[in-house]
Amino acid sequence: MAIPDFQSLMLPLLKLLADKQEHAMRDVTISLSDQFQLTDEERSRVSNKSGQGVMYNRTAWAKTYLKMAGLIEQPKRGFFKISERGERILKDSPPSINMKYLEQFAEYVASRDKQGQVELPPVLPIPVSQSETPEELIESGANVIRAALGDELIQRIRSCSPTFFERLVVELLVNMGYGGTRQDAGRAIGRSGDEGIDGVIHEDRLGLDVIYLQAKRWEGVVGRPEIQKFVGALQGQRAKKGVFITTSNFTKEAIEYVRNIDNKVVLIDGVLLTNLMMDHNVGVSLAATYEIKKIDSDYFLEE
Repeated sequence: MAIPDFQSLMLPLLKLLADKQEHAMRDVTISLSDQFQLTDEERSRVSNKSGQGVMYNRTAWAKTYLKMAGLIEQPKRGFFKISERGERILKDSPPSINMKYLEQFAEYVASRDKQGQVELPPVLPIPVSQSETPEELIESGANVIRAALGDELIQRIRSCSPTFFERLVVELLVNMGYGGTRQDAGRAIGRSGDEGIDGVIHEDRLGLDVIYLQAKRWEGVVGRPEIQKFVGALQGQRAKKGVFITTSNFTKEAIEYVRNIDNKVVLIDGVLLTNLMMDHNVGVSLAATYEIKKIDSDYFLEE
């Protein structure tokens, strides 16, 4: 039997988790390989680009989409289990589960299409047919991979310590061109710690202006009162600029508030934070590079 595609693995994977126990990716990959009676060659087959096992990769993507739909949950790093919703779905005995089937769940659609509440680059819908051109499929696939990576990043960040989160913020801002050197930025962060300000960082390498920071490693939504407190702290320092970073998101009232004040306050929610981390190579590494080439028409011009 050939290695199944990741959509064909969704229902078997969910059934495998019906025991309500926590499972690791390696174990479920082996179990599914046994279930589909894969040969030794198929089990050991790896991608020429990423070097990752093909069956492992497809199982991981099946898990990603099921998690986006809330059918499985991840109680701790490296392990996952079926959710109550997943149990209800199995009781309905669906003939199959695929991306089209998952569109009935609002969480899946929101995770697939999410752009955050701040201005973000759009995430394209997941392709459900082969009507797209190869170039469009590559672009769509890249956006899906990016969205899944962003979800994993925010989970890792929320599980880290506040001190680590502060170092992450420093690393990101320095990579974006703020704060001068890492040493200077590292001394600045967390230095004041009063009245809602976690630290200050230089806006440029010459130190002509400073930006005040507030970093909240939260899961709850940040509302207007927290932002007002931060703005009040800025005014107490006679500061004009501030950045409020959270691992969750902001209410509409909080976003609207910063649009109507004299201080320049930038709100960075969890989605924007992970997008910036990916854009500036913080906490991520390059897995594979694909080149698309076209004909060089000038080369074939004859004098």
